[in-house]
Amino acid sequence: MNGDTQHETIIVLDFGSQYTQLIARRVREAGVYCEIIPFNTPAERIAARQPKGLILSGSPSSVYQNGAPRPDSKLLETVECPVLGICYGLQVLAFDLGGEVESSPNREFGYARLKVTDVTSLLFSGLPAEMDVWMSHGDQVTSVPQGFRVTALTDDALNAIEDPGRGIFGVQFHPEVAHTPFGAQVLRNFLFAICKCRGDWSPAAVIEEQIVRIREAVGDNGRVVSGLSGGVDSTVAAALVHQAIGDRQTCIFVDNGVLREGEFESTLTLLQQRMKLNIVGVREGDLFLTALKGITDPEEKRKRIGKVFIDVFEQEARRLGDVAFLMQGTLYPDVIESVSVLGPSAVIKSHHNVGGLPEKMQLKLIEPLRELFKDEVRLIGRELGVPEEILTRHPFPGPGLAVRIIGEVTEERVLLLQAADRIFDEELRLAELYNSVWQAFPVLLPISTVGVMGDERTYEKVVAIRAVTSVDGMTADWARLPHELLARTSSRIISEIRGINRVVYDISSKPPSTIEWE
Repeated sequence: MNGDTQHETIIVLDFGSQYTQLIARRVREAGVYCEIIPFNTPAERIAARQPKGLILSGSPSSVYQNGAPRPDSKLLETVECPVLGICYGLQVLAFDLGGEVESSPNREFGYARLKVTDVTSLLFSGLPAEMDVWMSHGDQVTSVPQGFRVTALTDDALNAIEDPGRGIFGVQFHPEVAHTPFGAQVLRNFLFAICKCRGDWSPAAVIEEQIVRIREAVGDNGRVVSGLSGGVDSTVAAALVHQAIGDRQTCIFVDNGVLREGEFESTLTLLQQRMKLNIVGVREGDLFLTALKGITDPEEKRKRIGKVFIDVFEQEARRLGDVAFLMQGTLYPDVIESVSVLGPSAVIKSHHNVGGLPEKMQLKLIEPLRELFKDEVRLIGRELGVPEEILTRHPFPGPGLAVRIIGEVTEERVLLLQAADRIFDEELRLAELYNSVWQAFPVLLPISTVGVMGDERTYEKVVAIRAVTSVDGMTADWARLPHELLARTSSRIISEIRGINRVVYDISSKPPSTIEWE
């Protein structure tokens, strides 16, 4: 979004916090464009971006440990903009500027009561003298650097410091999380009162910018091929490209044998008839299932599916002839999760739509959503008239049901899971709870348990059902579904699907668990 469009920008230095992406999202929600970069990015490169402000994220590390992540030593003297340190970001600023940081005698985790001690602080302007904040730290600043003053305290520690003359601010609590009710206002104060941002960015503005970019890249006669899954990301990306160049885009929708029951047919119809996309449907389920034979490792499943997808896609692209561009529905979290630096943004899982495919096919890449989060993509989709049936769909992994079948993927197991998935989906919709959860799905486990049906003993598979609430999938809590709904879902799965005799409910949150099991 930077490059040729001159949006004012806030940069977040990522030191490895689980909340780093939330910081960026909160800044964007305030109408200011924000990007996340690794903590060790050279100061000159950051300065060249001319950011309006710099935010240092939290981290699981301790500043006094060997190998703790540190920013470029020339950062503060090179980058001429206000700086806000959050949690570890505060500690690293204090430590590097001559203050002292020690292990906390009372580790603060969860709610704490913050008392603002300096009413002249711009960071706390317009906020109550006391407020609830969310803590997650094992260290604390015990002595502030020269020139700094303490602006807020909790019972256990100093919690905000600043040197307004140098434009350096720090808070020990996490303003970016929903558990800090006034946190959004703290960040807004940093953006508008301190960094003097105008707030010139919105998801809607992305549409016009990307249409211009796509037309410039593709030219008057260029043709684009797009891999379409029927999910939110690839569909909105295809709608953007369609708006830019119309039928010079050909979408390819591949049935990989591990889609939901009936999904290939229904999605194809929806995209062709309602969105008028130029789309080709290709059935190649047998190829994918053959490639998955005997494979149990989840990363290997993803790689095998990606490899076959490349082969199928390449074959279809060759049939189209003169195509020079490939569109992918890559999102900003995909980009971050697929880049590994020391500590921050460690590779959680490989994303089949980030890297590999364009290099293999030697096509020029178009990624119109690369700088956006999922909720921003949905906003853009509504502006573009993408049907609500697609925009409100729960996220579905690129490798499909293959990573919801723990162990080997076989046709028989796919059929079992498809049936369980259909039943869970039907029950959620009947209870009018489908749109209340971020994601809900069954997982087929590689174990069998004893059961009794009628007068017979059974020894059949176990299904775990999972439902979570979330805003962007980066953090998630297990959904407190009504017991009646769980009972109906369990009863139907066991009675209607021969081969499953037990259903369990997953009550783990992210973190520490992931949303998907693989």
